[in-house]
Amino acid sequence: MSADDDDITEELLTDADKLTGLSLELLGLDPHPADMTPEQRLQFDPEDLAEMAALGPEDRGQQVQQARLLAGLLWNSSSILIDQLFRDLGNLSQLQSVTASEIAGTSVLSSLPPQFASSYDAKFTQKFIVVAADVTASLVRGWTAPGCLAAELAVRCLLDQAEITEDIYELDLPADWRAQVDEVLLADADSAALYSEGLAVLEDDADQLGFEHWFQPFGAGDTVPPYACS
Repeated sequence: MSADDDDITEELLTDADKLTGLSLELLGLDPHPADMTPEQRLQFDPEDLAEMAALGPEDRGQQVQQARLLAGLLWNSSSILIDQLFRDLGNLSQLQSVTASEIAGTSVLSSLPPQFASSYDAKFTQKFIVVAADVTASLVRGWTAPGCLAAELAVRCLLDQAEITEDIYELDLPADWRAQVDEVLLADADSAALYSEGLAVLEDDADQLGFEHWFQPFGAGDTVPPYACS
């Protein structure tokens, strides 16, 4: 590991304390039986409790560091995501028209479902920035499930950015970290269907997955920032 890699690791571990909206347990850290209440221990099989308790201090320390590193990575990636979305907006604002090839060259919008690329104009990007900012704020104020398709897509863009940073610096994270985070942040998400290669899925669920529905709240209990709903 290079000096730069050491520097980014220390920076991310420091940022971990800022991610107050998700616990380390939600990011994959198994709790230690000694830290559980009797009621919490009842939720686990005796074999699982014994396995958790048998974990040595060194392995436990690595698990804690990996969870903290992931927390810091999400915090760091949130800032990069919004910054790059503003950069995409600036570039789009200079275009006479938006084409799929132009979107393919963007930093964040290129991660969105490509079949709708010609619709990712400046107005869309402004609304998407507002939703993405609201999503990243949930990482601090307390996580709530995305309230619309655009918010789910913003989460996917956030995790894409986290993967880029992980690849660049070869961070010491579990191999399945993205699957674990997907399970927490995108449980029961419908937006995965938007990346389907077949059009049948989109045609069958057009009343839910159509582009015109991306900023509409899923249900009565879901919220979307007013600007994005306008």
